Amino acid sequence: MNSNDQNLGKLSIEQQFKLAVLKKEIESMPLEQTKEYLVEAFRQMMVKDNLCRDLFKKCYL
Repeated sequence: MNSNDQNLGKLSIEQQFKLAVLKKEIESMPLEQTKEYLVEAFRQMMVKDNLCRDLFKKCYL
């Protein structure tokens, strides 16, 4: 297993910092706003998954 495989599920230092900033922002949000934020984040992740899947299909067809 090479180092790229070992780091696949890990966040970079920059990503860790962004996550810490986001966590701090979320902690100060009202609960309803936090729920809306979470739903929107999941929606965007699904769109990203769809785009990646589509690009992957185009690369291998």
